[in-house]
Amino acid sequence: MTALPGDDASLPASPLVADGLIPDRLDATLVLVRHGESQLIVEGRFQGQLETPLSATGRRQAALVGGRLAHPHDPPALPVPLGPLLEVVHSPLRRATETAEAIVDRVDAAPLVRPDPGLLEIGQGEWEGLHRDEITARWADVLAGWRRDPTATWAPGGESLADVRARVRPALATILGRLADGGVPGTLDRSQVGGYEDGPPTHPWTIVVGHDGVFKVALLTLFDLPLERFWMWAMDLAAITVVELRAGRPVLRVHNLTGHLEPHLDEAAQEAQEARSRSGAL
Repeated sequence: MTALPGDDASLPASPLVADGLIPDRLDATLVLVRHGESQLIVEGRFQGQLETPLSATGRRQAALVGGRLAHPHDPPALPVPLGPLLEVVHSPLRRATETAEAIVDRVDAAPLVRPDPGLLEIGQGEWEGLHRDEITARWADVLAGWRRDPTATWAPGGESLADVRARVRPALATILGRLADGGVPGTLDRSQVGGYEDGPPTHPWTIVVGHDGVFKVALLTLFDLPLERFWMWAMDLAAITVVELRAGRPVLRVHNLTGHLEPHLDEAAQEAQEARSRSGAL
């Protein structure tokens, strides 16, 4: 059959649509937010799936990212649609839950808020709770293998990346399916080049609050990339990443934004300056 302009139904579906991960012709946006600094990070310990609260810095980071997402179209605008914020989905772990709560406290809408165990951080087995120096001393070869080839080596008693992907895929499928239920199917018969758009999109969007490792796997899954590319993504604390779905096609709009955290850095620098002044140090 010859495809006609705008006749997306006659075009072959992408692999991710064909296997059921992304609903056909989905127009939607995912905003990924890593949690703020936790107490175990302050202590230099591996977290994995251990519970740990946000530190004072982490709570400030969570408030700042919440404020940014409450006003996403303030300059410099985030590539977030004008449509409704459908839900805030988060890892059940405390550091992610606290970050999600800080975001919900600041947004004007009243989205559904729900935990999803598929978004738990990668289980780190025997490494969880140990200081990084102890892990380096006791498992130097395993740690080196994890950093060089994470699909072949991982923490003793922990999760493999394949295990993580097996629970991340259905979590993503649920999130995307709910967005499809709340939106109108899109089309690829429109400009795909920045600067030529007809205006901000009006489709629904969802905020997902999670962790460094699980977001790396989620992005690889969304973009149909092999798990061997795990280390290609940087995911800073309280950073924002935006993935738009255009008629089922994932598009990375922005990645690892941290500009909203600058007020905290300014406050920390001011506190350090005041401490130096009180001490008389030069």
